[in-house]
Amino acid sequence: MIFRQLFEPLSSTYTYLIGCPATGQALLIDPVVNSIDRDLAVLHELGLRLVLTLDTHIHADHITGALHLRERSGCRIGTPAMDRLPCADLAVEEGVPITLGSLTLQALHTPGHTDGHHAYLLGERLFTGDALLIEGCGRTDFQNGSAADLYRSVTGKLFALPDEQLVYPGHDYQGRRVSSIGQEKARNPRLGAGRSQAEFEQIMAGLNLPYPKFIDHAVPGNRQCGVCPTDLPEQLQAYCGRMTESVQG
Repeated sequence: MIFRQLFEPLSSTYTYLIGCPATGQALLIDPVVNSIDRDLAVLHELGLRLVLTLDTHIHADHITGALHLRERSGCRIGTPAMDRLPCADLAVEEGVPITLGSLTLQALHTPGHTDGHHAYLLGERLFTGDALLIEGCGRTDFQNGSAADLYRSVTGKLFALPDEQLVYPGHDYQGRRVSSIGQEKARNPRLGAGRSQAEFEQIMAGLNLPYPKFIDHAVPGNRQCGVCPTDLPEQLQAYCGRMTESVQG
């Protein structure tokens, strides 16, 4: 397997490139529109052909690169089925494998950050999106989020995986790149160390996070698989805006 972890600094988003060396096919998990030139350059450098983008959920802090990548490469767009996005080519569902040449990804429905959130499991790697971050988790107060659902998603589904399973998050704001299920079970201050659901719900209720600055632009744009908002300043439209601060919690 060919693997690259790519970082977009405006929203502190990790995009993951996965390639099948046997077929030259590749996919991107959570691409960001600001970084599609970089992503296409890396694919070209590696001699890979982009066939699919996968978003873990409808993002609130950046615009996905899915639509523009499809326009430029002919790839398909995969999004969680329950989000019912007409622009998607592949409706992602738990229990339905996603194949990339000789590689097979498993989608895991992990609601809580959003109701449609999915993580992706491939061999020793788990791509957790915003459901499980390194020593943290995504916020649960918007987009049909639920602290109770997120607790059950992480502790009942993700923490059931082997301790050595590598955790690759959707974001990190401190420069960390990878964790493991064992580490998060032991050290995650919100979800680890045997915290109860009631304790977790109390923690999330007490965060008092500010309203995300980009959400009112990002969510409508991402429901169209990555349409840049029309009400941003003209000089920023090519980048879909400098997202400013929109920490996911």
